[in-house]
Amino acid sequence: MHRRTFMSGPLIAGVATLLAQGPAVAQARPSRTRWQVRASEGFDAIAFLGPLSGTPLYLDFYAADAAAFAPRLPEAVRSDVARLWADATKDGFGLLGPNLQVLFSAHGNDATLATLLAALRSRQTAILPSYQASSYWSEADWAWFDKAAPRLDAIFSAMQRAGFSAFRKDRIGSDLDRRIAEVGRALAGFDVITWQEKLTGRSFDPEIQVVLLQFSKPHGIKVQGQTFLQAADYDTATTVRIAAHEMLHPPVPMDGPAATAALAALERDPLVMKIVRDHDPKWGYTTLKGLVDEDLVQALDQLISEALGVARNPADRWRKADDGMHVIAAGLYGLLRQDRWTEAGGSLERWLAAATAAGRLDAAVFHPVAARVLERPVNALWPLAPRPA
Repeated sequence: MHRRTFMSGPLIAGVATLLAQGPAVAQARPSRTRWQVRASEGFDAIAFLGPLSGTPLYLDFYAADAAAFAPRLPEAVRSDVARLWADATKDGFGLLGPNLQVLFSAHGNDATLATLLAALRSRQTAILPSYQASSYWSEADWAWFDKAAPRLDAIFSAMQRAGFSAFRKDRIGSDLDRRIAEVGRALAGFDVITWQEKLTGRSFDPEIQVVLLQFSKPHGIKVQGQTFLQAADYDTATTVRIAAHEMLHPPVPMDGPAATAALAALERDPLVMKIVRDHDPKWGYTTLKGLVDEDLVQALDQLISEALGVARNPADRWRKADDGMHVIAAGLYGLLRQDRWTEAGGSLERWLAAATAAGRLDAAVFHPVAARVLERPVNALWPLAPRPA
């Protein structure tokens, strides 16, 4: 899968003032958004492949957990987790954990390790039909997954025999049910769906399902349907921001005429193509199409977060995220702000087509807009200069 399916590094911050403002804004009219909150052993098992792979991105959060559980697995299994993770990246499947979570995210396949294994072994009927009907469908990704299934079966079976379910429960402790109820109450006043409909011109199902996980950092992962996965201890502002982001993928039909014209315009921009080509691949977005999909969503979620009172400063946000690579997001956000899109709303697809036709995505126009948002010199948008020691 070519689109990265997470938002990197959400920060747990004190946001009492913003949270006090957010529900007040949302409660001015009846909320269209219905929040459902739950947990998932199966999604946690998939997420734990990241720490077990030894990837530093995950060991930053779960090194002690991996060190405690990995010795319970046979050496051949431990080694193959790392190889399979590397193979997924090398072969174009993408980040193994998040993309597997998309595949297993229908019909309750994620409930436990046992249901994961049952679905894997009956994948042609238990996984393929819903995946094939989803916006994530990729014949190449399915072929990779189908070929990797015996290795995944061996890994998940070993985790089951090693007592992953009890290990996870021990790590979670006794507070998850309380946390689920607490998150549900806190989210009730945030009407994300109304803002998403206004700023895209599309209709959304009013229900958003939030799945709280023990081992998912630093990801906020959108899966099939209007469901996303996040760490159980993220604060309310972070959860709202992730929801505002993840439900929007894809922001417009990425094979439609508006996106095709925008991609052609941005492909002529040497800086944009340098970002696509030279950024650290651990952040994902290894194609222009994937980067534009992500960055248009980031521009929109920034507007929604501002409207709901949970936003981060855009310059700080895009400086800290993914080595500062989201210059396109900043430029699109700046153009939307120029057009007072929060107040106006409408069809995002028509807006993108008009902006492209008017030359607003051309470097001479686009770079100064991005520079103002990012508070960077127009000739030094990326890569970022090293910060003084």
